[in-house]
Amino acid sequence: MLTRTARRLTLICNVVTVLAFTSVSADGQTVVYDPSNYAQNVLQAARALQQINNQIVSLQNQTQMLLNQAKNLANLPYSSLQTIEQSLARTQQLLGQAQRIAYDVNQIDQAFQRIYPQSYSGSTSSQQLVGDAQARWQNALAGHQDALRVQAGVVQALDTTRTETNALVSSSQSAEGILQATQAGNQLIALQTRQLADLTALIAAQSRARSLDGARITANQEQARVQLNQFLGNGRGYQAQTVQMFHQ
Repeated sequence: MLTRTARRLTLICNVVTVLAFTSVSADGQTVVYDPSNYAQNVLQAARALQQINNQIVSLQNQTQMLLNQAKNLANLPYSSLQTIEQSLARTQQLLGQAQRIAYDVNQIDQAFQRIYPQSYSGSTSSQQLVGDAQARWQNALAGHQDALRVQAGVVQALDTTRTETNALVSSSQSAEGILQATQAGNQLIALQTRQLADLTALIAAQSRARSLDGARITANQEQARVQLNQFLGNGRGYQAQTVQMFHQ
């Protein structure tokens, strides 16, 4: 049997428990607190908050993606294209300044028909033979001079090549996006292409000089044959003549 005091304490606890789970509305009606409903509301609020956080993270990711795309689309702040074009123009100018027989097919054909004939007739005058030989020598000399000028231009461009290569490699290493890295790589390829163009020009100039010298030697051999025949009287042999060396 519970004592009276114990029964009273039990009754008070029950009343407190009931009051804890009930409230009074503004119009005096009693509202019963439902723990399961409250937990459901809290869970829904937590889920809504999580969705908001997910949306915020998604927006942050999209923003970062846009920033990365902007970097990928950013142009390279350094460009060596103008320097490369100027160097190519100088090499082309040196080739265009070729003296006498230049890099022109029609001009080459005309010159060879005129002063590099495949054969001379026996009636060719000594004056023409000497004039052609002198013209061939001048052509060969000019070819060697032009080759040296092209060589000098290529050597002078080495410092520019070194400077541009260092700048482009540095720009490539510090590129912020794909576009900048690609542009730096393309400019390095353009620089290498310019070097190949210089090398091609140098080989062409040296080959031209050797070709003109070889053509001169070959034509001089034909000229020597004709002059020897003229000296020997066109095959009739040398006729001895009395020569007076001193006046008596």
